[in-house]
Amino acid sequence: MFFGLNKFLKIILPKGLFYRSLIIVATPIIILQIIITVVFFDSIWIKANKGMTRSLVAELKTLTDIYNRYDKEADFLTEIYKKNFNFVINIKKEELPKIDAERKFSPIDRSLRRELKSTFGNENYWFNTVKYKDVVEVRVKSNNQTIQFFFPREKIAASSIRLFILWITFPSFILILIAIIFLKNQTRPIVNLAKAAERFGKGHYVNEFRPSGASEIRKASYEFDRMVKRINRHLNQRSEMLSGISHDLRTPLTRLKLQIEMLNQKEISEKMSKDIDEMEKMLNDYLQFAKTQVQENSVAININEFFENIISNTNNDNLHFTKGKEIVLVARKNALKRCFDNFIQNGLSYGKNVYITTNKTSNRLVILIEDDGPGIPRDEYRNVFKPFYRLDKSRSLNTSGVGLGMSISEDIIASHGGSIHLSESKYKGLQVKISLPF
Repeated sequence: MFFGLNKFLKIILPKGLFYRSLIIVATPIIILQIIITVVFFDSIWIKANKGMTRSLVAELKTLTDIYNRYDKEADFLTEIYKKNFNFVINIKKEELPKIDAERKFSPIDRSLRRELKSTFGNENYWFNTVKYKDVVEVRVKSNNQTIQFFFPREKIAASSIRLFILWITFPSFILILIAIIFLKNQTRPIVNLAKAAERFGKGHYVNEFRPSGASEIRKASYEFDRMVKRINRHLNQRSEMLSGISHDLRTPLTRLKLQIEMLNQKEISEKMSKDIDEMEKMLNDYLQFAKTQVQENSVAININEFFENIISNTNNDNLHFTKGKEIVLVARKNALKRCFDNFIQNGLSYGKNVYITTNKTSNRLVILIEDDGPGIPRDEYRNVFKPFYRLDKSRSLNTSGVGLGMSISEDIIASHGGSIHLSESKYKGLQVKISLPF
């Protein structure tokens, strides 16, 4: 039972912290207002109206009795009541209209009907409280004639109700407005922290974060800022270290190349040159893997133009691109290019054709890269993303490298807040499904 209620509340409640907090604050205020209103209506207003209605009906009874006894003085009495009590009295030689259906939600109608019925009987009266805005009409049957009364509505309805409603609702609105302003100020630091974390998670550069708000939020903000600085420092150190190693290793490799060129034994020199080229390729792969998290400025990228440029640079007729809707993605352009180049080159290496499709679902960009190659066994889908892992079966995703291509690609996509899913393509090869927020 409680689980079902909790699930229902999760569905109907807003997702944002501000609106949830506002509901928590505003709900007691609204409930209190309803309770006060109900108590006022029951104990004050309704009882006051009952007393006013009872007094008025008694007055109508007195006037009716006077008319019955002194009908010759009727005009004189009519003028007195019209002048002094705002009563309009008419004598009609007609039957009473049919009694209208009771307005169940009108306390004025209920009170007036109750008093008229107890005073004049069940079928000897008729009234209307809605035909005129500020006037109530009552008809009473007496001695084969109908006495028609018109009197101000204020005689049976307390005028203080409007003032009361104003005084009870106005402070409530003020309190809710104050709560909105207060909650805005309290939730803004949390929202800013969430946005900064989201930007950092997508690989965007985060300026020095300025903590604000309550002490707990400030503490979390300080720790987030320290974490960002620590990660950036670690990545920069790694990049600098590997750049230095790369420079130090490239120099002897270059000397070896020159020395090999001077060898007279052509066959041996060719083999050694191939080994050196492979070492350089491995070195570049190591360096790329280490640099995947190094900050690069994010720019707005038109996805269709982005893939068209990649295809034009690849210059391969077996590479097919199906345009989707125009989508602009803010991302690190060079990193994404390196990522998609890995997938495309793998597809072209092990299949005849590669098919690229872009699509948009809600707030995410979905990119499909499919080939008609031998594919990858299902139990190897997760393994191919491991650094230095190479397939020895139907295909290897990086035959000439060290097994870092997929690791680099996954790292790039994850740093943009996206995900990669592998499956069998409709062309019987490998399908790479990439999902990115935009």
